[in-house]
Amino acid sequence: MLVVSRRRNESIMISDNVEVKIIDIRQNQVKVGITAPTSIPVHRREVYERIKAQEAAAAAGNADEDQPVPAGASEEKAEEDDGLF
Repeated sequence: MLVVSRRRNESIMISDNVEVKIIDIRQNQVKVGITAPTSIPVHRREVYERIKAQEAAAAAGNADEDQPVPAGASEEKAEEDDGLF
């Protein structure tokens, strides 16, 4: 694992087309903005794990399509305020 230190408004690049930018830092929470092509899925870990579990269940023929998504698990894009996010 690569560990880097970044300050507010600093970013790191992953390859040529993914930018991870530190938007805000408050107490024990860091707000991160991610710019990536729409062909690259970007999810919080808990949402990613839920998607993978549903895919595995569907592949096994046990899909429960009516299962609710946990509160706060929806993925929303931030409003674009500087053209990057």
